[in-house]
Amino acid sequence: MSNDEIFAAAYREHYWAVSRYVARRLDGRTSEVEEVVAEVFTVAWRRRDDLPDAALPWLYGVARNCLANAVRGYGRRRRLVDRLGNDDAAHGRHIEVGPDAEAPGAWVHDALARLSPADREVLRLTAWEELGIDEIAVVLGCGSRAASMRLHRARRRLRAEIDRMSPATAAKEHGHG
Repeated sequence: MSNDEIFAAAYREHYWAVSRYVARRLDGRTSEVEEVVAEVFTVAWRRRDDLPDAALPWLYGVARNCLANAVRGYGRRRRLVDRLGNDDAAHGRHIEVGPDAEAPGAWVHDALARLSPADREVLRLTAWEELGIDEIAVVLGCGSRAASMRLHRARRRLRAEIDRMSPATAAKEHGHG
């Protein structure tokens, strides 16, 4: 198979997985998701000679880099909009949500949000993308032992955040209540 055929097969097989990976990290902002996914496969096309047999973790690594670039760009754009005074809050459209409106499981997202971006990413690769340690290592660009240690530490920090957010619940779960 030529490199072009290998790329085409990887594109067909992994397009939706890469799209879901990106969408989950951009909270489903469709136009931005499409831009980032297009960039991922543009990079993959340019580097099709480097495409490994297990392409998905490699594509996730490319997506991770593309997301970082996109988020920096969105941050610059957001600061410009803020300077121009053209944001929703300036026009009275800011909506305050009450505590009873919390979506089920929102506390998990709150606990995740308190973690570092690196911790969030390794946990998401495990839970959302269902990758094993060797695949996570490819995405993160590190060895398997380092990936395993990062996952272990991220899980421990997540547990600590959950315990901090809900001490009563944590005490019951750990047999202290």
